[in-house]
This record gives sequence, structure tokens and C-alpha cells, in this order.
Amino acid sequence: MRKADVFYFDRLAGRIVETDDGRIEFTYDGAYVQEKDAEPISPTMPFQEGPYWGDELLPFFDGLIPEGWLLDIAEATWKINPRDRFGLLLACCRSCIGAVSVREVKDGE
Repeated sequence: MRKADVFYFDRLAGRIVETDDGRIEFTYDGAYVQEKDAEPISPTMPFQEGPYWGDELLPFFDGLIPEGWLLDIAEATWKINPRDRFGLLLACCRSCIGAVSVREVKDGE
């Protein structure tokens, strides 16, 4: 199982997980949602109690992954299979353009 914390303007907003069976789940952090000025990470992903889930990387997160020559460099540098979209998200989106960043959580964290 791979997982990452999702930050919105450097505030922990939630966690995205790839389960052992390949399902992708994103859940908002309860403390973040309770903050007075909290905003959803995307208009397409408003606050909800349960997780967002899918059999492949959720479209919002897939859109964070670079394209073109930058993606080619990332795939070659980190030796990531181009079909491993979750792996690309973890490798490329720690410090991406915009308000959202994704930081991998290692086992035991």
C-alpha cells in the first residue's frame, strides 16, 4: 500500500492511498475540514465525510502530473513506468505549481 499526505497551501488537507488491490482513495483530514477558512482542494472534490475513490488515479490528482518533455524527464530520472500514475504523482508532485502538493508517507508514518 502506498500513501501520501495532500497539502493545500502547506496545510494538511487529507490523505491519498493506493490500496493493495489498486483502488485509489482520497479522504479529507477531519481537523482541516473543521478549520474556519478551509477550502476544498478542488471544486470537483467538495468536502464529504467518506473517501473519494476510484479504480484508477482520481482525475484531479492525475491532472497534477506533468506532461510532455517534463514527464519524459521524470520517467527517465526516477525509472517510473509511465502507466504507474500513482508513482508519478508521488515522485513529481511534492512541489508542483499551484496550491496542492503531495508528499509520500513511508510505512510507519
